[in-house]
Amino acid sequence: MVIFFLFYGIFLKTCPKEVITRLYDNEGWTKSQYILTKLGKLCGLIHIILVIFTPLNIVSIEFMIGIIIYLIGTIGFVIAVINFKKVPLGQPITLGVYKISRNPQVLTLFLVSFGTSLMIASWIAVIIVVISIIFFHFRILGEEKRLIEQYGDSYLEYKKKVPRYFLFI
Repeated sequence: MVIFFLFYGIFLKTCPKEVITRLYDNEGWTKSQYILTKLGKLCGLIHIILVIFTPLNIVSIEFMIGIIIYLIGTIGFVIAVINFKKVPLGQPITLGVYKISRNPQVLTLFLVSFGTSLMIASWIAVIIVVISIIFFHFRILGEEKRLIEQYGDSYLEYKKKVPRYFLFI
């Protein structure tokens, strides 16, 4: 998890303030979307604490599968934030991994969290990740509403072509 948050911290430090503002824009969200997003973040924090305090069994098959999923998620996240950073502020983000998912940062964060859950071989951690993702879905609905208002037809066309998460989901 330290590696993942190190990459994310570097990304945030190298971004102009406007990019960070775009990343965390919650204007126009309903109160319930805001509350559910906070609950998702709370689940994420609980997950991190659980991962920190659970010993690893590095010779287990769960660890090996988990590390592969974690690495895929981390690499995907780095690519997603680089793509995010490259797009000018007045345009919707549609390049790179955003051509296969409208929310690659959330998708890859799920992979990182799921991978670490497998690495510690904890079903409780997996359940917490799934609950967190359900809460974050409401954040994404709020973001999409805002993006439609902001970009109009260009975002609606993008939305028709690219799935919310991955493949058909």
